[in-house]
Amino acid sequence: MSASEYRVNEQIRGISQVRLIVPTKEGKDENIGVVPLREALAMASDRGLDLVEVAPNANPPVCRVMDFSKFLYERSKKEREARKAQKVIEVKEIQLQLKTSDYHAGFKINNARKWIEDGMKVKVRIQFHGREIDYRNLAYDIMNGIVDKLQDIAIVESPPKMDGRAMLMVLAPMSMAKDLEKVKEPAPPARDNRPREQREPREKRP
Repeated sequence: MSASEYRVNEQIRGISQVRLIVPTKEGKDENIGVVPLREALAMASDRGLDLVEVAPNANPPVCRVMDFSKFLYERSKKEREARKAQKVIEVKEIQLQLKTSDYHAGFKINNARKWIEDGMKVKVRIQFHGREIDYRNLAYDIMNGIVDKLQDIAIVESPPKMDGRAMLMVLAPMSMAKDLEKVKEPAPPARDNRPREQREPREKRP
């Protein structure tokens, strides 16, 4: 029922008796039984509360003594929380390259922090160009560095993994940890199984 559908105090008319429910000091409800409407109104007034008709179709109608404004506030709060729980989680994305400067990477990481603090997930994408894909270890280092910078607010929902010519990772707000079966850690760097003499020297981040 909406607020306008409730009859409150003097709005309750056309009936002589009501089944009255009043709050106890322990915060529970007590069924007083059937009483004259005027007596129910007086009882609510004496307590500084409202008489609210909560079941108009019952015989006799059921009325409850309560703080009607507080009741509406609490109901509105629960409805907002329910809508928030049902809200589809938005996923934002930041894109980096092996050659992204520390300055621009820091700017993107700050954006990720803001989004995560707002309850969003963040997909981190490192795009490889040309022979950069041979240096996946550098991408893992970048990913792990991002995790370190955001570990106070984020968990790794999906660890770094290759997707074509890109490496992807998904971070989620720390509050979502309980919704995950297992909080995953970043994947270790890919192992280079080629003979040592065939390996390319490990380069620093461009």
